[in-house]
Amino acid sequence: MAKATGKGKSGGKTASKGKGAGKSQEGGKNVARSTRAGLQFPVSRIHRMMRRANYGKRIGSGAPVYLAAVLEYLTAEILELAGNAARDNKRRRINPRHIQLAVRNDEELSKLLDKVVISEGGVVPFINPALLPAKPKKQSLESQEV
Repeated sequence: MAKATGKGKSGGKTASKGKGAGKSQEGGKNVARSTRAGLQFPVSRIHRMMRRANYGKRIGSGAPVYLAAVLEYLTAEILELAGNAARDNKRRRINPRHIQLAVRNDEELSKLLDKVVISEGGVVPFINPALLPAKPKKQSLESQEV
């Protein structure tokens, strides 16, 4: 019989295998991937949706984290601008009109959501300067003196 020296397949420190082996867990409790990434958006749900949508045979573990971070950033940006639009209109709640004004007044968001129709959003007010009444030109001081 050969003596086990701690090397090879049968012995050694890496004997525990299976689910959760090698993962660092705080006090034995499961930690959500959203919490690990410091995000509010659900990383696991996005991963599940990506798998079901058949974007590819295999989806890496970093892809749903990245997508959740991007979606969270865009949502926070739109909500901040819509909140400012609501405050400008002396409202406490954000409605679709405020979202429309926020998106269309921001150059980058307007380009990103160019083909998107926001229901009940209305249109951004614009009057062509040619249609406005001409401003009377102020007379200079020299022309008033006789």
